[in-house]
Amino acid sequence: MIRFRRRRARPAGPARVLLAHPSPDLYGSDRMLVESVRSLTEAGCVVTVALPVDGPLVPLLQQAGAGVVVVETLVLRKSLMSPRGLITLAVTGLRSLPRAIQITRVARPDVVYVNTVTIPGWILAARLAGAPVVCHVHEAEDSLPRPVALALHLPLLLARRILVNSKAAANGLTATLPRLADRIRLLYNGVAAPPQASQLQVQNGKVHLLLVGRLSPRKGTDVAIAALEGMVGRGLDASLALVGEVFPGYEWYERTLREQVSAAGLESRVIFAGFQDDVWPRFADADIVLVPSRVEPFGNVAVEAALARRPVIASAVQGLREIVVPGETGVLVAADDPDAIAEAVCAMAADWPAARDMAERAHEDALNRFGTKRYADDLMRLLVDAGVVPD
Repeated sequence: MIRFRRRRARPAGPARVLLAHPSPDLYGSDRMLVESVRSLTEAGCVVTVALPVDGPLVPLLQQAGAGVVVVETLVLRKSLMSPRGLITLAVTGLRSLPRAIQITRVARPDVVYVNTVTIPGWILAARLAGAPVVCHVHEAEDSLPRPVALALHLPLLLARRILVNSKAAANGLTATLPRLADRIRLLYNGVAAPPQASQLQVQNGKVHLLLVGRLSPRKGTDVAIAALEGMVGRGLDASLALVGEVFPGYEWYERTLREQVSAAGLESRVIFAGFQDDVWPRFADADIVLVPSRVEPFGNVAVEAALARRPVIASAVQGLREIVVPGETGVLVAADDPDAIAEAVCAMAADWPAARDMAERAHEDALNRFGTKRYADDLMRLLVDAGVVPD
């Protein structure tokens, strides 16, 4: 039988938060981690972040006021879902758990804040060390086989509170484990605005399209390329910039994308820009932002497009349906439908003033619903309500 330590009496002083995260990169959930850290430190909390390896995220966390420790961590990845990968997961889990328990006991945090469901070992380690857990879920996996979904979500029963970044994420959890419903609280992402955002200019020449995100089947990069082919076939002079790179182990997908571009004769129209730390210049150069995701628990890029005053065309999936108001703040199309994207882009190109007006409405909406101040206030309120940090 697993025995959980009782929580010790809280010593006087500022609240202490141990925050566990699975990646040192600079994509959506990674940047949200920085916002969480900034919110906590500005509220007077002492924050330590545990990462599995060093990386470009570390200096941003330190600038936000956190201490950083590198700890071997079991991170669940689809690429490990194989007989050999399962052995790796088991070995890593057994090896990393004692260290996580030790760090938690030494830190004596008021709360262990586990950022995503892909590092369940930290939830167990926190409870074994006698610390309460808050898990911030950034995933909305609604197509997993039930046994896999159960295995992924069962550790959440050890969490005192579960924060989700969309109603879609909440629905995915409760569909698997209805018992989680009373622990779930909605916390939409808070996205920082660019230093300045120029208004979209009425266009007369080439249409510059932008897709920011991992090169991934989930992000629909191949759908965007197919849509570009359809636009060119309709006589529209358009180009597409792809800003992002693949996960290690998915290099095959980038090769497939490049073959797709070559087969369609789009080499002069598609730019593989790679990962870029500062994406705002790319938004400034774009006329329309595409978010053709097949799976999207929230959709930071759709918010970033709005903050940059650029019209967005997105898939009508999961969190994107909670961000984009069709016809008011953007255009939603069916997922995996390049023809629908091509038609939507051509319609915008035929009426740039209307596209600009829609982008301006989206800008105001994003500032109100997805701003960083709102996020910080809501995060602290939820942690106080959960009883894991003092008021």
